[in-house]
Amino acid sequence: MAEKTTLSVIKADVGSIPGHVVAPPELLEECEIELNRGLTENTINDFYITRCGDDIQLIMTHFSGEDNTDVHRLAYDAFLRATKKAKEMKLYGAGQDLLKDTFSGNVKGMGPGVAEIEFEERRSDPVIVFAADKTDPGAFSLPFYRMFVDPFCTPGLVIDPTLQEGFSLEIHDIKENRKITLDAPEDTYKILAFIGSTGRYLIKRVYRRSDGEIAASLSTEKLTHIAGKYVGKDDPVAIVRCQSGFPSVGEALEPFAFPHLVSGWMRGSHRGPFMPVSQEDARNSRLDGPPKVIALGFQINKGTLVGPEDLFSDVAYDRTREKAQEVADYIRRHGPFEPHRLGEEEMEYTTLPQILKSLESKFKKI
Repeated sequence: MAEKTTLSVIKADVGSIPGHVVAPPELLEECEIELNRGLTENTINDFYITRCGDDIQLIMTHFSGEDNTDVHRLAYDAFLRATKKAKEMKLYGAGQDLLKDTFSGNVKGMGPGVAEIEFEERRSDPVIVFAADKTDPGAFSLPFYRMFVDPFCTPGLVIDPTLQEGFSLEIHDIKENRKITLDAPEDTYKILAFIGSTGRYLIKRVYRRSDGEIAASLSTEKLTHIAGKYVGKDDPVAIVRCQSGFPSVGEALEPFAFPHLVSGWMRGSHRGPFMPVSQEDARNSRLDGPPKVIALGFQINKGTLVGPEDLFSDVAYDRTREKAQEVADYIRRHGPFEPHRLGEEEMEYTTLPQILKSLESKFKKI
């Protein structure tokens, strides 16, 4: 059996300039120094570093499987190094996502977001790495449902014999810390019953039903559940394998042509349109947003990364971005009112409870 390749995407917000706009190149350079050390020590085989807004994404290949201690430690050390630089530069939110000081085997539960897949390379293995800013993992629920379940988005589910058996979705209940796996198409309505609640039930992995092969992996870490308070949005990442028994590259991108409403934006407390943008345009200024997503396409070749191709830089997404601007204009006019501001339950981890607590003594029984 051929050696399996692992693709690990680990992200964190460790500082930005100014405010929450963009991670500066100095921080990416610090991460690069650490990952080059990982290359020298054979911890990883290849890497690519990027950023989406104020988040840094470490995209790494290796042969050590998921949750590998050395790989996760390398990523954590890279973020620590970048944090030190961010503090020297007095950047905003320096070390924001590094919530725990003691490394405990992997970065899960420590603040950074993680998406990983281990697979035996095919004759040709295209993958897409998605990275988002100013939103939470629930932002990926609608597009990933459409990508793997909806034939109106993915024609291959109808006309490609290798996709006819459908996919299995592993869904995590992040409040009760449990999971369930449901099969499409027969469990379609049950899947929607869960993932329509984007703040609780999140797609973690997708498998091809015909042989159980991994198709996609998503980060589901919730910073508020780890820290017990609002420290920033989760800004998820995801990996999708494409072509030859999986959705094509175009089918995997098609769901993002609709700028659906997601939670996050300003102070993590508002809904806004999910805008697909190029790497260059993945910065946030208008009310620290609106929420954005990038898509980087790679070919995996014997554990190396060929690429990336900046997939959302295509002019075909210009109208999507225009629609997102219209939606942003519309929903911004609601100001501090719902549905622009999140509902009561989702505001629980923001700074609003501090205001309510300060006024507690002024309340009177009706």
